Amino acid sequence: MTEVVDRPAGKGQRPVAAKPAPGPSRAQPAVDVEALGRQLLGKWADVRLQARELAARPELHKIEGLTHTEHRKRVFGQLRYLVENEAVHRAFPEALGGSDDHGGNIAGFEELVVADPSLQIKAGVQWGLFGSAVMHLGTAGHHARWLPGIMNLDIPGCFAMTETGHGSDVASIATTATYDPSTEEFVVHTPFRAAWKDYIGNAATDGLGAVVFAQLVTRGVNHGVHAFYVDLRDPQTKKFLPGIGGEDDGIKGGLNGIDNGRLHFTNVRIPRTNLLNRYGDVAPDGTYSSPIASPGRRFFTMLGTLVQGRVSLDGAAVAASKVALKAAIGYATERRQFNASSHTDEEVLLDYQRHQRRLFTRLATTYAAGFAHEQLLEKFDDVFSGAHDTDEDRQDLETLAAALKALSTWHALDTLQECREACGGAGFLIENRFASLRADLDVYATFEGDNTVLLQLVAKRLLADYAKEFRNVDFGVLARYVVGQATGAAIHRTGLRQVAQFMADTGSVQRAAIALRDEEGQRALLTDRVQTMVAEAAGSLRGSNRLSQEKGAALFNRHQNELIDAAQAHAELLQWEAFTDALREVEDPGTRLVLTWLRDLFGLSLIEKNLSWYLMNGRLSMQRGRTVGEYINRLLVKIRPHALDLVEAFGYGDDHVRAAVATGAEKERQDEARAYFRSQRASGQAPVDEKVLLARTAAAKRN
Repeated sequence: MTEVVDRPAGKGQRPVAAKPAPGPSRAQPAVDVEALGRQLLGKWADVRLQARELAARPELHKIEGLTHTEHRKRVFGQLRYLVENEAVHRAFPEALGGSDDHGGNIAGFEELVVADPSLQIKAGVQWGLFGSAVMHLGTAGHHARWLPGIMNLDIPGCFAMTETGHGSDVASIATTATYDPSTEEFVVHTPFRAAWKDYIGNAATDGLGAVVFAQLVTRGVNHGVHAFYVDLRDPQTKKFLPGIGGEDDGIKGGLNGIDNGRLHFTNVRIPRTNLLNRYGDVAPDGTYSSPIASPGRRFFTMLGTLVQGRVSLDGAAVAASKVALKAAIGYATERRQFNASSHTDEEVLLDYQRHQRRLFTRLATTYAAGFAHEQLLEKFDDVFSGAHDTDEDRQDLETLAAALKALSTWHALDTLQECREACGGAGFLIENRFASLRADLDVYATFEGDNTVLLQLVAKRLLADYAKEFRNVDFGVLARYVVGQATGAAIHRTGLRQVAQFMADTGSVQRAAIALRDEEGQRALLTDRVQTMVAEAAGSLRGSNRLSQEKGAALFNRHQNELIDAAQAHAELLQWEAFTDALREVEDPGTRLVLTWLRDLFGLSLIEKNLSWYLMNGRLSMQRGRTVGEYINRLLVKIRPHALDLVEAFGYGDDHVRAAVATGAEKERQDEARAYFRSQRASGQAPVDEKVLLARTAAAKRN
């Protein structure tokens, strides 16, 4: 067996266990960890570093084993700590003590997940949802009245949108706010049990106020969902005010530091001026007005101002994946199991191909998701800073956030589970955090938009864009386009010429691998799949707008699955493109080469995952399809010596990871064991293995 050795570390690098790849000896590229780390920190590097310094403090760390009541109390106290350390005000107006830094605010906020996900989400409820709703949906009077108390935590609050009977379908919520011109008040009312506000953070114990979303009714007309500020509890007694009631959601599968609860309202009267009226107002006489005439566009504009929740969850999910991979890959370079290639030494786990497959493919996806998140964050900042804030910009932001939040949160759950399993029984111990983090992040796939519903939103946007492209094309042309996609004619239109397969393929594995690992080849294959899937769905749905509502809905439902698959393929393409864009910013040749291997691993893993589609649609020949997995395996060998560098570049220290398996204790145990057996063998006193004795006896008989 080839010993795992430490290669010399360059500037900004740590020693990395490097097992030489088989084949002719040649110089290995090196990763500039320091430079790569700076790139990964992104545009708001200083803010991230400040937030990580804060997240490394024990005062903010999750203490395992607390009751949910104790955990809630601790997290609420940690919110005070954040206020005292000026960690939560970046997005608020400068006039009120903020800095109008929307991108930096999210960059810092999402880093709290490594301290305690409950803290991140509790802070998100207070300042990212409750406070942001007042800021973005309210006007100057609202800001002056409530934002100072929200910012300094004098007014802990709730974001009361979701209802028991209507989760993702916000437009259909049943809570009403009916205007009474005789008193110039709105009457907020919950008409039935399914209209209770549910899963609401801060509702069970801490919330004194709430932004309540309800159907605005005035002069007998329902103007759709609007936001209202409602006082919930007496600040001294903490008891509900008259007409308001609720329940504690109790213990959950994770995030038990947050007091989620239910709220209901029985003819609760609030002043007319408690309507957050940036996008819709009611005059004293009950006249409704809005700067946005279309009810549908008004609704989506209001919800669009609250997109930062999805943006921050995307970033937090990436951060959790990074922490898990740093722990699991570090452990896999130390843990030894089975002496497959040596009679004396066991193999390091990370030298097993399957272990590399388990961790490196997820490492590649995490890099892709991280680079995509940075692009999303910059898009978010452009919109909310006003630098690029058109209707199209906001639609692009909403679509991008929906696509990436879905993929990254699912990926985080998958990565945490795989890292847990990759660390064996040790991974199941709470001290190593995989199980705890996975439990806390489980609901990330559900809140701020259920992932499947979000991908349906993305699919509808793709269909809308497709319809614009073919608005003036008759059905015959459209049908031929779809057929062309299915038969491969689109290969030449979409740049796939260089990787198109024909019967003339020589079958050369080397030629096939070169074509697949080419940047333009991967882009073409990934892009063509999205285009084809959208085109086929659009063809199937053409004319649905002329059907009755019932038949149109039934037709859409028959194609819902492929639409959501197309949206996921689109989101994966966005991640691949973000990774490729990031490669152009890497100056160090060695780092760029290693990251290119990692990008190729991500791209080819996507192709391998969907290989049946490429084969069935004639995009890859059977011969070339067989080379995908083979080339992935070759990439694993190339990436192996750089695995520790790639997770070191994430920039998370021991106080962030806080996993026992990542402390180096396993290496000490393994070194102690190896030294013991070497000493025993050298002493000549080691017992003879029975199998060795039997072999010697058999050999003696033959002689």
